[in-house]
Amino acid sequence: MPITKERFKIIPAVYLILKKDGKILLSRRYNTEHEDGNYSLVAGHLEGDESFRQAMIREAKEEADITLNANNLKVIHITHKKKEPGGDSERVDIFLKTDKWKGKIKNMEPNKCDDLKWFLIDDLPENIVSYIRHALKQIEKNKFYSELGF
Repeated sequence: MPITKERFKIIPAVYLILKKDGKILLSRRYNTEHEDGNYSLVAGHLEGDESFRQAMIREAKEEADITLNANNLKVIHITHKKKEPGGDSERVDIFLKTDKWKGKIKNMEPNKCDDLKWFLIDDLPENIVSYIRHALKQIEKNKFYSELGF
């Protein structure tokens, strides 16, 4: 029997861009062992057997108690990140935007997020996860795809 090479694997994640009145919704990571104390977006990994939009709908409900409609989610950026030294894999991050949701935004995971609030787009906090800052800058430049670490 021939020896087969294990296929390359990549970790997919989704991020939500919510903007309202010139502000963007950010969440500060807490007690996660990754980028704690830094702001990110409502986000998460695909769990398998779900599309990127389905994963975003699930994560938005789990993290912020809002309901999204897949038809209103638009892919606005993709970042391919190279494996970091000591990291477990390369990653592909899909950034989805919507201006429509149902429900009142609420921090549903206080054990992982200690702040969920709106920030002026032109006055973001300094402590933003570096790859989130990168993606936001790319989105601002209307760039659909970027790479980090290559």
